[in-house]
Amino acid sequence: MLSQHLPPMLPLFLFMTHALAMATAEPSLRPGYYSETCPEAESTVRKVMKEAMTREPRSGASVMRFQFHDCFVNGCDGSMLLDDTPDMLGEKLSLSNINSLRSYQVVDEIKEALENVCPGIVSCADIIIMASRDAVALSGGPNWEVKLGRMDSLTASQEDADNIMPSPRANASYLIDLFSKFNLSVKDLVALSGSHSIGKGRCFSIVFRLYNQSGSGRPDPTIEPKFRKKLDKLCPLGGDGNVTGDLDATPQVFDNQYFKDLVNGRGFLNSDQTLFTFEQTREYVRQFSADQEEFFKAFVDGMVRMGDLQSGRPGEIRKNCRVVNSRQPELLSDAWRKRKYMSSG
Repeated sequence: MLSQHLPPMLPLFLFMTHALAMATAEPSLRPGYYSETCPEAESTVRKVMKEAMTREPRSGASVMRFQFHDCFVNGCDGSMLLDDTPDMLGEKLSLSNINSLRSYQVVDEIKEALENVCPGIVSCADIIIMASRDAVALSGGPNWEVKLGRMDSLTASQEDADNIMPSPRANASYLIDLFSKFNLSVKDLVALSGSHSIGKGRCFSIVFRLYNQSGSGRPDPTIEPKFRKKLDKLCPLGGDGNVTGDLDATPQVFDNQYFKDLVNGRGFLNSDQTLFTFEQTREYVRQFSADQEEFFKAFVDGMVRMGDLQSGRPGEIRKNCRVVNSRQPELLSDAWRKRKYMSSG
């Protein structure tokens, strides 16, 4: 959910544009959208996700993050899945995604399975929403009914992704302001940060916390001492920034351990731990650490609200999630040839 670098402050007009365009769901979004046109859609997505997570457990956390990275950048429109073209820099190599997002091939597999069942019906944007939900449910988290009916974007913007997605260095105050631009509350922010209940983060994202917090030349004093020693060993100064560590103590199980860790000063990312050190978010952290069901309910509410974000731009149902339909004859074979390279990030 978080990028690798702190972006500049977003221009006010950009936020106003997003707020106006994405404040409410488009009327077409509704549960059971494919019940008549593709009744096997949701079961097909769940089946492929289960197979992918059996093959590679980390793919669950990776795919779940897609909803955040897609919906925050110009709405939930599948734009993050588009490969670069000669005249378009897409979002895959943006600061928030490069060397961070992975498992794009899982969406390819889902799309291929759906095209075999009901060709030309299910959008890539809806695949992200369904697959993110399934990743949570298959990891032991809540299951919920998703609203579907999105169209796929005709373009993507690396610049927009760079400008919008937050950094692991961000503090709670910055995150509260960011989420509010998308009509997401402080409670939504804390609950959705619980997506870090599963998955791993890179040493690159925390080395400043360990050795130079806020330019002090010292570690972040909020890190619990024994945990800091563990992180020092995992992420030594000058070490490999691509080494990964668990985001919480139960990284393959979607539960409320993440919040318990924050209460105990064992948050991996600065943007996580700041949720407990900041007064406005602390009580939600305490609440979710004590009541897993309350966390699950708030997480589902936040995911549904985030899924409502729409750009209002024209769209289509892509045949290949990596390529807009107008470029299919030209780029289809090239896009699939690049699949292994692009999905390895």
